[in-house]
Amino acid sequence: MAAVFPTVREVLALDPVRHGAPRVVAGDEGLDRPVRWVHVAEVPDIATLLGGGELVLTTGIGLPGDDAGLRAFIGDLADVGVSGLVVELGRRYVSGVPRVMAAAAERRGLPLVELRRATPFVRITEAVHALIVDAQLTELRATEEIHQRFNDLSVEGADAAEVIRQAAELSGCPVVLENLSRQVLGYDPAGESAELLLDGWEQHSRRIRPAGRTAYDADSGWLVTTVGARGQDWGRLLLRWPASGDVPSAQAVEPGSPTRLTILIERAASTLALGRLIRRDAEGLERQIHRTLLTALLDHSRPVDELGLRAKALGVVLDRRHLVGVMVRHRADDPAGEVGPEAGQARLRDLSEAVGQALREAKLTALTSAVDDHSVGALLALPDPAAEDRALSAFASALRRVRLDAGTGRPAPGAEPARVAPGPDVSRPASDASRAAVGADASRAAFGVEAARSGVGVDPFRGAGPGGVIIAAGSGVGTLREARRSLVEARQIAEAARRDRRDLPIFRLPHVGLAGLLHLLRDEPRLQTFVERELGALLEYDARHPRERLLDTLRAYLEQGRNKSAGAAAAHLSRPAFYERLARIARILDVDLDSVEASLSLHVALLALEAVRTP
Repeated sequence: MAAVFPTVREVLALDPVRHGAPRVVAGDEGLDRPVRWVHVAEVPDIATLLGGGELVLTTGIGLPGDDAGLRAFIGDLADVGVSGLVVELGRRYVSGVPRVMAAAAERRGLPLVELRRATPFVRITEAVHALIVDAQLTELRATEEIHQRFNDLSVEGADAAEVIRQAAELSGCPVVLENLSRQVLGYDPAGESAELLLDGWEQHSRRIRPAGRTAYDADSGWLVTTVGARGQDWGRLLLRWPASGDVPSAQAVEPGSPTRLTILIERAASTLALGRLIRRDAEGLERQIHRTLLTALLDHSRPVDELGLRAKALGVVLDRRHLVGVMVRHRADDPAGEVGPEAGQARLRDLSEAVGQALREAKLTALTSAVDDHSVGALLALPDPAAEDRALSAFASALRRVRLDAGTGRPAPGAEPARVAPGPDVSRPASDASRAAVGADASRAAFGVEAARSGVGVDPFRGAGPGGVIIAAGSGVGTLREARRSLVEARQIAEAARRDRRDLPIFRLPHVGLAGLLHLLRDEPRLQTFVERELGALLEYDARHPRERLLDTLRAYLEQGRNKSAGAAAAHLSRPAFYERLARIARILDVDLDSVEASLSLHVALLALEAVRTP
């Protein structure tokens, strides 16, 4: 991009100036200074009327006649920051400007130019001012195009990849979007090598430390602006523009960065921040409605027909669909390292975002939201019963991919180094040429970090391990009126599966076994009555004699298949002591522990007691 103002060198190339046969006699290194305006002066104290950036034209008639006066005149012009001094020969100076004037200009780096042929100054001023005005109009048109382009992107809800691509296209420069940890969220190399651009990015980025919210780092050649809104910054947008000249010091950024680039990068950052807010707010409202509908289904708080109409208005058609309730929850309620309700809420929010993302990736229609303090529910709406197994498998696979992409802490997938985006949506690269890329958002990354922490070496989206995530599905139903049964069943299966160590992608009712069945029935008064009838006397005894813990002795005996030697070893007791305790248990409960039927009844009662005691 060209600067708004022409340089002294460009002015000397204009036809009216060339007509005067210009010759540079001092200050060659300053020929690339921008010329903000042209001023004609014939008095020695003109410096007080100038503001910097002017090209001064003079015939020298009014200049001082002594060497000290000429040095002071040149010094005053240099101090105020004029771009250069042009002296027409013939009226005051015939063969050339005084040597003392040339020496003073050379010392101060001020371009000093002789016009060896008479030239009307008005033609020079007209030509230069026309060039400046034309450049300013071009700049205004370009700025208007920038504003219009990013306004359109905001209205269209363009993803981050498209915003980055447009910024690179308008500037012709590489553009990188990073988070606050200096990880690349998206980029467009603008035709350059992406590998060279991103190699060692974090270390390189940490050396780019410009002052201010938007600033140019001259050492690295990067123009940087902060991305964020509502007082919450979440990233930086960087545009590489190696400076080749100076711009007025009054500009908002450091010298070397054109105003147009500053406007462009700030508008791009605003579009990114606005897009993230819109997606977050829209998704937040949608989740609230989803939660209202799911909660109403579970609680019977609203008519089913009304819920169907509201879901349809939301874009989720539940009528004439095969409905399947799904529950996703962490195996452990309070994993090590998490303290306080805020951590639990953040953990549940991350899980909810991951479930929503997996449903989108699997292209499934569903109501989904958190349904309690630990679980995220989803009611899948499928075209027919035959699609049930395929849909559940696709959802489980997508949920695992979401976790794997987020948990690496690196852009995903691994082959392309910048496929991570700052919003809750997953986007695709805008074009093969640009390779501007977007993938999982920051919230997904946070979920992966949390999951990796709680898993302690176990994949949090696998069934095994205390830090895992359980996916449970209820039986499919054909009407919305039956949907509650599927959701409740899925919730009960998820609770029961917490004690199952198997590595299953999805838990269904046949997987829960006897322990799971008892857990499903734990609120049933008849089951609780059965537990009290079978074990009540022993529980009362243990309450009076807490050191003996006869219930644990009975559990060791039954879990070892009524093998007394193995039971004694499991209970860490000698065999005589173990035998004596078993005899005492038989007297307290008035049962024959050698009876298979009696032992089976006691074992079921023990499993039921554990189910009743476990929340």
